[in-house]
Amino acid sequence: MVTAAQPARVWTIEDNDSYRRAIMRVVDAAPGLACPAAFANCEDALAALATSREPPGVILLDIGLPGMSGLDGIPRLVAAAPGVRIIVLTVFEDEDKIFRAICAGATGYLLKMSPVGEITAAIRDVLAGGSPMNGRIARRVLEMFTRLAPPPADYGLTERERGVLDLMVQGLIKKEIASELDLSVHTVDTHIRNIYEKLHVHTRSGAVAKALKEKLV
Repeated sequence: MVTAAQPARVWTIEDNDSYRRAIMRVVDAAPGLACPAAFANCEDALAALATSREPPGVILLDIGLPGMSGLDGIPRLVAAAPGVRIIVLTVFEDEDKIFRAICAGATGYLLKMSPVGEITAAIRDVLAGGSPMNGRIARRVLEMFTRLAPPPADYGLTERERGVLDLMVQGLIKKEIASELDLSVHTVDTHIRNIYEKLHVHTRSGAVAKALKEKLV
């Protein structure tokens, strides 16, 4: 639980010095959030994660970085800090990069032109179990998956699991899904784990991406 005494830790990986400092100030000024570390490349962030006793809960990640790209860095960052949420924060909005970022494990995707309030709201959203995207990116994602979607595959999802997955696609978090379906949060968590196993994914964003791409709901 985030409190004033123990703010959620947010790291930033951004090679533009001015923008990196600006994002740090924005996060530090937001109640319940703190940005104790920022890096100009993925390599330095991965080295820091290897020795950190207090890994971040969220990483704001640029894609166009020197050395290892942000896209290549996403799975390595997730492996180095299991449970970390990755929000891509970039100028790129082409479909290939969006799709690769989501499939690699990114939890959210925002453009750098996003208002600062939208960025801090996205951090809180992922900490609550959401997958934030601004309107322009969300439309591109929906259009992309509509075009690419093959015929629905049979993954053996039960009717209840399809109902949970449908609400996940709509952006509801576990507590909201539990309330909507009149289930306990523990039961919803069990359904979500079963969905991950049947869809062969490891993250909420991966399950949502697959559901959209293959028209599972």
